[in-house]
Amino acid sequence: MTEQQIEQLLIEKLIDLKYAYRQDIGDRAALERNFRRHFQELNRVNLTDGEFGRLLGDIVTPDVFAAARRLRERSTFERDDGTALHYTLVNIKDWCKNTFEVVNQLRISTDYSHHRYDVILLINGVPVVQIELKTLAISPRRAMQQIVDYKNDPGNGYGKTLLCFMQLFIVSNRSETWYFANNNNRHFRFDADERFLPLYQYADPSNRKITHLDSFADAFLAKCTLGETISRYMVLVACEQKLLMMRPYQIYAVKAIVESIHRRCGNGYIWHTTGSGKTLTSFKASTLLKDNPDIDKCLFVVDRKDLDRQTREEFNKFQEGCVEENTNTETLVRRLLSEDYADKVIVTTIQKLGLALDGNNSRRNYAERLEPLRNQRIVFIFDECHRSQFGENHRAIREFFPDAQLFGFTGTPIFEENASHQQIEGRQASYRTTADLFQQQLHAYTITHAIEDRNVLRFHVDYFKPEGKIPAKTDEPLAKKAIVESILSKHDAATNGRKFNALLATSSINDAIEYHELFKTVQAERAAEDENFRPLNVACVFSPPAEGNRDVQQIQEDLPQERADNEQEPEKKKEALKSIIADYNARYGTNHGVGEFDLYYQDVQTRIKDQQYPNSDLPHSKKIDIAIVVDMLLTGFDSKFLNTLYVDKNLKHHGLIQAFSRTNRVLNDTKPYGNILDFRQQQDAVDTAIALFSGEAARPAKEIWLVDEAPVVIERLQAAVRKLGDFLESQGLENRPEEVPNLKGDGARSTFINLFKEVQRLKTQLDQYTDLTEGHREKIEQVLPEDELQAFRGAYLETALLLKQKQDGDGEGAEAPTAGAVQQLDFEFVLFASAMIDYDYIMALIAKYSQQEPSTQKMHRAQLIGLIQADAKFMDERDDIAEYIKTLEAGKGLDEKAVRAGYERFKERKNARELAAVAEKHGIEAAALKTFVDTVLRRMVFDGDLLGDLLAPQELGWKARTQKELALMEDMIPLFKKLAQGREISGLNAYEQ
Repeated sequence: MTEQQIEQLLIEKLIDLKYAYRQDIGDRAALERNFRRHFQELNRVNLTDGEFGRLLGDIVTPDVFAAARRLRERSTFERDDGTALHYTLVNIKDWCKNTFEVVNQLRISTDYSHHRYDVILLINGVPVVQIELKTLAISPRRAMQQIVDYKNDPGNGYGKTLLCFMQLFIVSNRSETWYFANNNNRHFRFDADERFLPLYQYADPSNRKITHLDSFADAFLAKCTLGETISRYMVLVACEQKLLMMRPYQIYAVKAIVESIHRRCGNGYIWHTTGSGKTLTSFKASTLLKDNPDIDKCLFVVDRKDLDRQTREEFNKFQEGCVEENTNTETLVRRLLSEDYADKVIVTTIQKLGLALDGNNSRRNYAERLEPLRNQRIVFIFDECHRSQFGENHRAIREFFPDAQLFGFTGTPIFEENASHQQIEGRQASYRTTADLFQQQLHAYTITHAIEDRNVLRFHVDYFKPEGKIPAKTDEPLAKKAIVESILSKHDAATNGRKFNALLATSSINDAIEYHELFKTVQAERAAEDENFRPLNVACVFSPPAEGNRDVQQIQEDLPQERADNEQEPEKKKEALKSIIADYNARYGTNHGVGEFDLYYQDVQTRIKDQQYPNSDLPHSKKIDIAIVVDMLLTGFDSKFLNTLYVDKNLKHHGLIQAFSRTNRVLNDTKPYGNILDFRQQQDAVDTAIALFSGEAARPAKEIWLVDEAPVVIERLQAAVRKLGDFLESQGLENRPEEVPNLKGDGARSTFINLFKEVQRLKTQLDQYTDLTEGHREKIEQVLPEDELQAFRGAYLETALLLKQKQDGDGEGAEAPTAGAVQQLDFEFVLFASAMIDYDYIMALIAKYSQQEPSTQKMHRAQLIGLIQADAKFMDERDDIAEYIKTLEAGKGLDEKAVRAGYERFKERKNARELAAVAEKHGIEAAALKTFVDTVLRRMVFDGDLLGDLLAPQELGWKARTQKELALMEDMIPLFKKLAQGREISGLNAYEQ
């Protein structure tokens, strides 16, 4: 089926859904005429041509966030006679009552851009949804990247016409359909480390995917559904100036709560797995209830101080100032009694609420003052309702507010199998479960769903066994020194060369203290024995003895092991924590103390979250490789850069799932799964927890939750390598890396890119397995020797650079029959960048190379060059570094400082030669061209007037000068990009077309 046929069928489907098909709208002028008609009808006004022109100038903006706010709000416009016109662009009270239209093949012509758009949906004449249709099995990320590229084109219509109101993009090849929110460029781009915007597939309430374009249109594009999605289920994040889409399961959960309140159906709970965005879901539920006249108050209840702050910050992130901190119980009581709209949604802790309702607290008479609220309709939404809601506070709430409705969110519900609190009714004892407290499950989105959706990652669990020993039982811990040695030997593999970081979960504060000392001792011994040993940065965090400190007491309410530990020899533990913090201060140049423990705790969390690589502002020495913990950070802590959990404590049920789930946030293909290295042989506990929390699954949960074992992935690698070899042989080439440059045609090069990318993806997965045996490693080496893999990586990057240049040039230079294949390619360069092999590492290697005599060299010149050419980080400099290495002689004995200085001089001379060659080619003085380049690089702004001044001495006519400018810039753009070293030069992209 052709793209045109897919488009025609979609239009017919939209007509069936009662959209008006506007075949007459084919250009910008027709789009604006149509918008004017709808605007005037909605606002009951007739504008003069001048007024309409001014209105367009007022509302059209390149700022996506500002446009999104205007679309949803009432605005004011001053008419020619000075009167104010209060208007909306669409009917914001009832979006279903707007006019819905569909246009296709709209061409928007601006100064530099002549884009044609497949299908656009209009609400009241405002373009809000763009649908791009594809015939090829294009990767959704690549389809998204193409839209990003369109938006980055100079002069594109998105910032200069009514297209600025675009809210959603939809991409479909008819069988697969994806959608994502529009955003400003800083939230809508493909950056170097390839972390992408959220991409969605629609689903029904049971999470069954709806991907065929016809079914998707019925479910998602029905007029009222689309209006509701845009008006109610997109979130404008004020502090980040960003648009967020709610995922289908979040929408169904919010609808279930709203419907339950509307029909007075009692209480309920939402089971949404850890990492699925519960804060956003609960925020939306709260804000929708804020506008519900049947509700007097909505309280969002959390259960400890840091979550209180975290949740409040999250809420205020979505809507500035929408919740305030309740610093004490008196403030909470005043806000509960307030009738101000601003006080309708309150965030508080369950402990503070319990104090407010305590009838025995006669001094403050809170309960007496709150008596008028007893029969009001109050909604309570509990965050993480599997924790302390089982206590007296929960009962007090239910007794004090008999008409209240209670809703709980949890990633790990309490079932009978994992319950620990008991409810006594007469003589009978029964366990307290989430269902006991909240009556009914309103919606479920389990970790099984989330893994299948790629919203969270699967797990690789390595049940560590010391070589040659009988496996230890869970109640017989291994010697701590053996565990430290094992972690040091496996950490680089587990974390993809320290690209990510890890937690070490210990069973007590004493164990954490001992581990911290052991890491210092063992690493010092290793460093003394091996000059190449790179120590890990190890931090340790546990709560201090409370000693009456209410902040620490609140923190410890959810840290049972630490609270109990601190009751034994508190002074000893406090002194140990002081020593640990002193080590931390020395390492990171901080000034924390036990007295302000929370600041230290926050700093540890921030460093774990700032692990991202590359990050030139935060070198590895300022990051944390391993954080030793007891209870802290094992629940409620999120970091995309944490991928490994070392376990030396007994875990089970919800505690096990919570701890494991710290590792499985999605980042990109260099993080294929969460890594668990268990030193307690807890396979039975893992299997039990998976069975308990898997929900309904079409196949065994373990198959979904856990990655395949190493032999299975090795077989896949073998098949991928065989497929690559078969392809090269089909092209009349031998299966060797050096043959790749001999591939004929972009079609063959594109096939190689896709085939080798799969090889590298499987190798990246295997590299992070911590349980590979010697036999596994030998098999992998047989399938694809390391030297050959590195050479293939170099050939991949060389080929990818060639095709990427053609892709960026909109297919220019690609052979006509295969130009489409080039455009579809998604190179995923992040798979080819090592965290360990950075610029500093390479400079140190070059220094070592120059210091060793040829006979004693561990790495020869060709191997060194190969290492650089196989790493994506050096793509812009690989040729320069390789040339520089060729100028050095082995045995010259240069130190690293001399190597760096020599390389800088080498680059300066090379750049000067290249500039001089460009100057000579275009008849420009070399000194003038250098001054021009230095000015641009100093300001990082490309000024067209300076370019005009540069060519002024040639006294060319307008047409000849324009041609000369374009020819000169064709040669200068690669130079500018190289000299800018990855930074963006503002205004340069106008010459890149």
